[in-house]
Amino acid sequence: MKLTRKEFDKAVLRAYNRIPAEIRNRMENVVVTVKKRPSGKMLQELGYPPNEPILGLYDGVALQDHSFFSSPSLRPDTITVFQEPLEEMCDSLAELEREIEITVVHEVAHFLGISDARLEELGYG
Repeated sequence: MKLTRKEFDKAVLRAYNRIPAEIRNRMENVVVTVKKRPSGKMLQELGYPPNEPILGLYDGVALQDHSFFSSPSLRPDTITVFQEPLEEMCDSLAELEREIEITVVHEVAHFLGISDARLEELGYG
């Protein structure tokens, strides 16, 4: 499965719009972005072996760790979706969009502190 960047961005948007409102409505200050794949440096910093096929990454401060006393961050919390690893694991556009949706929801869960049990209830286990 291989899409242009524009087609992939549209697939990310469609997948994002299918995320339950309970989760999506709490993402006001979270940016969703797309990169081709994680860099070797990024993988090393995360402790993954080179060429590990990670699908997404949350970068920011989890909501439960925000505090009135914390200094505000100048950069937004970000979820990065990695296009090539997702394309490599999918055979159809429908499958790709479902995997994007699952990836974004799992990364949002890091931000919101949503439990694996609740993700399972929502169909993302």
